[in-house]
Amino acid sequence: MLHVVLYQPEIPPNTGNISRQCVGMNAFLHIVGPTTIDLSHKAVRRAGLDYWDTLKLTVHEGPEEFLTWLGDREPWLVTRYGGIRYDKPRYQDEDILVFGSETKGLPQGWIDRWPQRTVYVPILGKIRNYNLANTVSVVLAHASLKAGIYDTCN
Repeated sequence: MLHVVLYQPEIPPNTGNISRQCVGMNAFLHIVGPTTIDLSHKAVRRAGLDYWDTLKLTVHEGPEEFLTWLGDREPWLVTRYGGIRYDKPRYQDEDILVFGSETKGLPQGWIDRWPQRTVYVPILGKIRNYNLANTVSVVLAHASLKAGIYDTCN
């Protein structure tokens, strides 16, 4: 299974859409806090996220806790400033795809730590960036294909 990591997400509908994508594509979701999004059972139920109980979710209280979990593994950092087009890496099962917050992106220290693992989705038109949930969908689907995760599907 692939791991999707959201660094300090800010927009609840994006997080909801990404969580649905993770359930549908059988991926783990990690949320790195702090975040202002209410992830309580009551809030999730009120939002109509009926699949939430099947979501493989880990909430890391802060960046340090996430980095401890990460250990010596090297994640793929998805950023508009990436050096590799998203469809070029040879993704593997258990890879970790990290996406920054909607307004601040990823910490520069992480980009400096793994510069050879930064990927981007090309922007061809005159926009500043793509919606976070859409970017996760594109990259997760492609990484799943490259990692052979779809091989068991008809």
